[in-house]
Amino acid sequence: MSPQTESFQSTNAPTADGQRQNPDAPPASEAQISATLPRRFAAYLLQTLPTFLLLAALGGLAWWGHHSGWAMPSFSDVTGQASAVPDDWCDEHGVPESMCVECNPEDYPTRKLHGWCKIHGIHECPFHHPDVAELKDLPEIEQRDVDRAKRALKLQPRAENNFACNNPGRRIQFATKEAATKAGVDVEPVLRKPIVESVRATGEIRYDETRIARLAAKAGGSVWRVEKQVGDEVAKGELLALVDAADVGRAKAELQQALADWQFNTATVERLQPLADSGGVAKSRLLDADIAVRTAWIRVRKAHQSLVNLGLPLPLEQVQQFTEQQLAESVQFLGLPRDVSDRLDAATTTSNLLPVVASQSGIVVARDIVAGEVIDTQKVLFTLADTSRMWMLLNIPLEEAGLVTSGQRVEFFPDGDSESVTGTIDWKSTSADQKTRTVSVRATLPNPDGHLLNETFGSGNVILRSEPDAIVIPIEALQWDGSCHVVFVRDKAWFRKESPKLFHTRSVRPGAKTGAYTEIIAGVLPGEVVATIGSDVLRAQLLKNNLGAG
Repeated sequence: MSPQTESFQSTNAPTADGQRQNPDAPPASEAQISATLPRRFAAYLLQTLPTFLLLAALGGLAWWGHHSGWAMPSFSDVTGQASAVPDDWCDEHGVPESMCVECNPEDYPTRKLHGWCKIHGIHECPFHHPDVAELKDLPEIEQRDVDRAKRALKLQPRAENNFACNNPGRRIQFATKEAATKAGVDVEPVLRKPIVESVRATGEIRYDETRIARLAAKAGGSVWRVEKQVGDEVAKGELLALVDAADVGRAKAELQQALADWQFNTATVERLQPLADSGGVAKSRLLDADIAVRTAWIRVRKAHQSLVNLGLPLPLEQVQQFTEQQLAESVQFLGLPRDVSDRLDAATTTSNLLPVVASQSGIVVARDIVAGEVIDTQKVLFTLADTSRMWMLLNIPLEEAGLVTSGQRVEFFPDGDSESVTGTIDWKSTSADQKTRTVSVRATLPNPDGHLLNETFGSGNVILRSEPDAIVIPIEALQWDGSCHVVFVRDKAWFRKESPKLFHTRSVRPGAKTGAYTEIIAGVLPGEVVATIGSDVLRAQLLKNNLGAG
């Protein structure tokens, strides 16, 4: 090509936007333009082809991954040497169909079903049919388990099962042991543990009302002296206070006067008796003197009884022997302890002193008295309490009150105390509280060290039944299938290589719950292995199988 032609193509060829590079150059001819277009198209294809090929490759990869599950083919698949594998999977039961116990009942026959147990309210009762137990050897049923079940069922109504439930005896199968583990199924053996069944209620600790004394003076007067303070321990008969009571002095004086009259009239009779016998005096005079003796003695007894009523006893036989002076000395400080009377001056101390003494041993828990205070017989001066034994009052919910009776043991947890105390119920109210609809019961608690305090609130457990060796399973092992309480018992041949990996559905009768365990009244035996964590997976499979069967 000549230089002139090259110059023309470079300066006069149109650009991509249709504009000429050199507008002053003369336009190209049609022949020149036709010769340029194929070369331009070929250049465009070369530029876009790599991008197109990349997009096509990515699209093919996406299609392959979608249809293959993004699984790399094996070498035999790539080389075309893979043998054809038949479809051997049971979608309904999640195991290979060739080993599915439900799909092949002739190869894996079910065990004979014994049916409903009316006594214990379960299917396939192991107490009556030990052969249902998934144990290596045929178990021997212990009488203690039968007796325990009887006590539990007799105590109160229990959760019931529907006798028409068709799940007991059903089998849940896993392809392998590892499959059960991957499904999150864990197991634990059926154990023996102590359980306690109780009624829980709130309550409070109070003083034993039979061991509390509220003391008042037996005669009005003014307080002469106070001997004891709140918190003091006192013994029975110990002096608490002295009251200056005019009635006391009056009663003492009447006794002395009556005794003097009786002694005078008695001497008169003794003097007249010989004269009357000899006729020296009329017998009527002797009779009058004898009547005067009897009248004087009646006044003696009356005055003596007045002192007894005031708490100042004096043997009547001694009164007869006293002289007037002896009687005066004996009654001046009558009723006062010797250590107190010895400190008093008989010449300057009033004879009106009335002692207030402890009627029982205990602690002074209240004192409402001061020296010089004027009191009457209605005022409580001291309150004594024997705290070696306390009362516990519990408020039992009305619906559980029928389970509580006298003689049952109670465990009480006082607020603020880390230790519990035990007692025995000795009283149950015959009426329910109108507001709280609870029934009050009372138990007696020993308190030798005095650590239980009056009006302490807390909670208590009335022990209804205590079993030292109950049959229990973890709480999470118990499932409800819609009509029965069931557990899933692992097949006794689980670890045999050729045996199917089965869990047997067993209906059970649950009882009391203690911590992380629940009592099984009947349904399983110690040593059997049940599904715990993940038992809900087995329940879901059971319900799925029921739907499939339906």
